[in-house]
Amino acid sequence: MPKIKTNRGAAKRFKVTGTGKVLRAKAFARHLLTSKTTKQKRHLRKAATLSSANMKNFKHMCPYL
Repeated sequence: MPKIKTNRGAAKRFKVTGTGKVLRAKAFARHLLTSKTTKQKRHLRKAATLSSANMKNFKHMCPYL
């Protein structure tokens, strides 16, 4: 059985912590920022953890991360 290829686009977007959690960037922080409050934009800068519902897809795309 050959090795599975890692989805390089997904590998660049996610980071696995030491405890096994997967970190992701938040959406809605790229443009149309003048209408958003400073508080909103500050919270969008922080990384969020990947939900358990999306973990199966992540493991399929990045089997070795």
